[in-house]
Amino acid sequence: MKTISENTSFQGIQGVYAHTSTSCKCDMTFGLFLPEEAKQGPVPLLWFLSGLTCTHENAMTKAGAQAWAAEHGIAVVFPDTSPRGQDVPDDDAYDLGKGAGFYINATQGPWQTHFQMWDYIADELPALLSENFALDMSRQAICGHSMGGHGALTLAMNLPGRFTSVSAFAPIANPTNSDWGRKQLSAYLGTDEETWGKHDATLLMAENGFDGPILIDQGTNDQFLDLLKPEALAGALAKRRQNGIFRMQPGYDHSYFFISTFMEDHVAFHADALYAD
Repeated sequence: MKTISENTSFQGIQGVYAHTSTSCKCDMTFGLFLPEEAKQGPVPLLWFLSGLTCTHENAMTKAGAQAWAAEHGIAVVFPDTSPRGQDVPDDDAYDLGKGAGFYINATQGPWQTHFQMWDYIADELPALLSENFALDMSRQAICGHSMGGHGALTLAMNLPGRFTSVSAFAPIANPTNSDWGRKQLSAYLGTDEETWGKHDATLLMAENGFDGPILIDQGTNDQFLDLLKPEALAGALAKRRQNGIFRMQPGYDHSYFFISTFMEDHVAFHADALYAD
């Protein structure tokens, strides 16, 4: 692992690190905020998964998470959204290939060699973080934005017991029924839609739900509402009677102005769950 940068932030350290990934078979970069309390011992960890076209840097510099994480003594990790490098295949469209890993393990060519983002987020990166930083991996929570909200919700529901809580900003909520989903799932996983279900938050909510609290914020002026399909997930939450809060926020769009407005709420929500014991 290589340190790219470390900066003091809210009495903690905001670092950027790179390593060679065995899952994605390329060099991967991630950001990690460690609060001041990490100098004394392991602290809880919040994951922030970003959306289409993003790298580790977008949320790290725009979401405003560090101030609230420092207040609660929580670390925040900002992974990349896809494999990177000259040998990694790409597509001319912004919503496929680099910056659009969709947090799944690709099984189809040309993607399957590098696009193993599920294994990277679920297994490889947690092991690396645990080995190298003062983190309490028994206390993890996860959140994300757009494609990252999809990733956060599907990881949380597929890995019961891993995360105390899950939240999302404008998640891609029903990808098997949206052009933000069907295109990527068919490219990465093939046309057998039976393999898609574990990557659809609405279907997972209907089937299993989540073993903890959920918080979702969605802007009413989001330009991608028809692709995100929040009504599908809201309906599944209500039908399951899931412990959750779904807020339609008047006037907000899909941008980081929206995320930064409600980031305090999300960090506090996760802190309540992380420190519940």
